[in-house]
Amino acid sequence: MTMKAGTEATLLVHKDTRGGVLTCREGLSFWGGVDPDTGVIIDTHHPDHGASLAGRIVLMPTSRGSCSGSGVLLQLARNGQAPAALVFREPEDILTLGAIISARLFNRPIAVLRLPAEIYEVLSRAGEAEIKGYTLHFSGRQIELSRPESRGLALSPRDRDMLEGKDGAARQLAMEVLCLMAAAQGAKELIDVSRAHIDGCILAHDANLDFAEKMDELGAKTVIPTTINAISVDRENWQGQGVPAEFGGKASRLADAYVNMGARPTFTCAPYLLDDVPEEDEAIGWSESNAVIYANSVLGARTQKHPDYLDLFVAITGRAPNTGVYLAENRKPVCEVRVAVPVAFDDALWPMLGWLAGARSPAGIPVLTGLEHLSPTPDDLKALCAAFGTTSAAPMVHVGGHTPEGDLPLAADAGLLEITLDDLRQLWREFNAGDDRIDLVAIGSPHASLAETRRFAEFLDGRHCHEGLRTIVTVGRNTLAGMQAGGIVDRLQAAGVQVLPDLCWCSITEPVFPKDAAVIMTNSGKYAHYGKGLTGRNMRFGSLEDCAEAALTGRAKPGLPSWLTEGR
Repeated sequence: MTMKAGTEATLLVHKDTRGGVLTCREGLSFWGGVDPDTGVIIDTHHPDHGASLAGRIVLMPTSRGSCSGSGVLLQLARNGQAPAALVFREPEDILTLGAIISARLFNRPIAVLRLPAEIYEVLSRAGEAEIKGYTLHFSGRQIELSRPESRGLALSPRDRDMLEGKDGAARQLAMEVLCLMAAAQGAKELIDVSRAHIDGCILAHDANLDFAEKMDELGAKTVIPTTINAISVDRENWQGQGVPAEFGGKASRLADAYVNMGARPTFTCAPYLLDDVPEEDEAIGWSESNAVIYANSVLGARTQKHPDYLDLFVAITGRAPNTGVYLAENRKPVCEVRVAVPVAFDDALWPMLGWLAGARSPAGIPVLTGLEHLSPTPDDLKALCAAFGTTSAAPMVHVGGHTPEGDLPLAADAGLLEITLDDLRQLWREFNAGDDRIDLVAIGSPHASLAETRRFAEFLDGRHCHEGLRTIVTVGRNTLAGMQAGGIVDRLQAAGVQVLPDLCWCSITEPVFPKDAAVIMTNSGKYAHYGKGLTGRNMRFGSLEDCAEAALTGRAKPGLPSWLTEGR
């Protein structure tokens, strides 16, 4: 039986393939959620944890989480462990871009489809499926697939020059991919962006290095101010930290490739902590999920959550598809998430709210209400945005009374959801699965701010960390300079705390990450979510003060915090 689904059943990346069907019950971040060498789901919070994606027709509503998922997919394709196909029900950019790069630069295509809900649901119950030409076959059905067309895209004369190769091979490739992504996203034009932020500079696998060096060899150069994310080593000091020469050399080459292409060596996953930050309504081209969400939500700037590799293409052209939250109408909240606020609380509340808000609204932009009477700090909102990005694919979150667009009217069909005290208690238990004995205290995911490091030093109050326990704070170079000027580095080092620039907890590896650490304590909802899958270690979570107390005593407080026991 042939079913005609019109233009809705779309083949975004072509490859003839077949395989068994695996339907993921919710979206998945490939970075931090999938082993790049085996294709096994390592996100311990995901309902399909432990399943293998290799060689399967993988269905999920859309992806979520880190922009770096595109690089993980490229690595899987290069080592023969990629899915046979990826099938989405909703718009998706990160893995789609990874598949495009895999096909165009490395001749390793991975089929990518987007299906209407009714066909997606029928396919999810099939045992096997096959893509042959422009037809999807399963369970005796044949679904005709269309291709996105970029011929109707309105291009400027400058765009056409780049597309025709007049500005060199690198910009030609960049413009070709930007046009493909624009067509897949339904954009009608490209727009100018004022600045970019590069995310794909972590040596999580060799695919990132190969891509960057290939683009550098092609002569890629940025045309707008461009910052660069945290990397995998302390760029100036790794040789004295026991880092293997091969790994340190590759990580340095990866960073150097982007710097050679014109990126500033900022090496921070929190570019909003730099001195020059985007203004409200400024169109920018950022990657790195927490940075994108903070820029849109807290600063009021405008950027899509650009996948790794597309961020470079934006930087070397100064152009981006005019779609998604670049458009005012797409920034409206699709649901209200009403929060039951505890009578008293500490800063651990904010990353928990971000994580839960993302779980309540995994694909759309929510507005959090019930918080209007509170006074969150920039660090509180930073923590909320970072944790939100682990559970939601949305590029922003509104907080009523506290973010620039927090009073936008709800979409006409918006729903009402809740975050209760019981939800907070349950998440606390999930985040605190490790033993009470702590081996490592991890601060700086995303990179710690100057205010955060000052508060941490104040909580330590001149005392020394527990013997045998390691405490590490990761920061950007700009913050480190402020810490040095204010004497904060000296105070922390006197307490036994190690301060590391350039790398962060998403990229740290042994032996800089202590080999014998079995339980990690963090104040980051992002790291509490990803840490177990990234390191194999058990996690504990708490406020910044909780982390300081754990650093001093070697123990995490058992049970729920006092602010979550009230009213029980």
